[in-house]
Amino acid sequence: MANITMIQAINQALDLALSADDRVMVLGEDVGPNGGVFRATEGLYEKYGGQRVVDTPLAESAIIGSAVGLALGGMRPVAEIQFLGFIFEAMDQMSTQASRLRFRSYGRYHVPLVVRAPYGGGVRTPEIHSDSLEALFSHLPGLKVVTPSTPYDAKGLLLASISDPDPVLFLEPMRLYRAMRQEVPDSWYEVPLGSARVVRPGDDVSVIAYGPMVPVAEAAAETLLQSDISVEVIDVRTLNPLDLETLSASVAKTGRAVIVHEAQRTGGLGAEIAASLQERAFLSLEAPIMRVTGYDTPFPVPSVEDWWLPDADRVADAVNFVLHY
Repeated sequence: MANITMIQAINQALDLALSADDRVMVLGEDVGPNGGVFRATEGLYEKYGGQRVVDTPLAESAIIGSAVGLALGGMRPVAEIQFLGFIFEAMDQMSTQASRLRFRSYGRYHVPLVVRAPYGGGVRTPEIHSDSLEALFSHLPGLKVVTPSTPYDAKGLLLASISDPDPVLFLEPMRLYRAMRQEVPDSWYEVPLGSARVVRPGDDVSVIAYGPMVPVAEAAAETLLQSDISVEVIDVRTLNPLDLETLSASVAKTGRAVIVHEAQRTGGLGAEIAASLQERAFLSLEAPIMRVTGYDTPFPVPSVEDWWLPDADRVADAVNFVLHY
């Protein structure tokens, strides 16, 4: 069992999947000899060759369109969009092809496709590289949306996504690629899709987060513990479908909820989670559900992105608000 980073865990998962199943292939910009812009596919081209690790032109619609066709033809493609903000070029393929074909064919055809995409801020990227667009895709029936926050979950969730018979958008938080190390089994294992994780138990308030905001929620919980405030941190992990049972059980226990995501506030996934909790745990709530999010502007220039992104102080302020409501 190695102590590895998230990017290494993703590389391990791809290597295992390519080795275990000849139908698995990787395609995208610079995924071949270059090993990907973040080195997620490093060494795979040399090991499996250019027929299974395929460098594509700079054309997102062609990458996803080809991957949909390959999936329908019996392959299990793992397509990389170099940054999630570039996926608008492939919205037609994602929304009217990949996510609908099972429904459109009355279950006759499946699209076992994984689309990997780095996303999120905190790494000083240029414009359009850091956008968090998860809410757009969580709105598409037929498409699962997954995001890890640890190396262990990154490997297990990616292998589960590759095994899934339907399309999965696998969102990789750039700021967590090399932010931490964790012991990860060398062998194949899967983390079930649709299952949230209790990161740390608590009694006073539930802080619900996912992807890059999970460490922020943990940092806030650690700070609040010094004031004898017990915070339960939940990592959503699968954004569509949501594990509402785990989220509701936590809020029923604590009576208070704060939802954290770095995407813009209006129409964000936090609104959906809050509405679902209101429906399921209304009688348990002791205070309004609060959201800590990015602001309703385009993602800003690097010089001010730290101010724009939610941080532990903003999460702690929201926790104190619901506790003293």
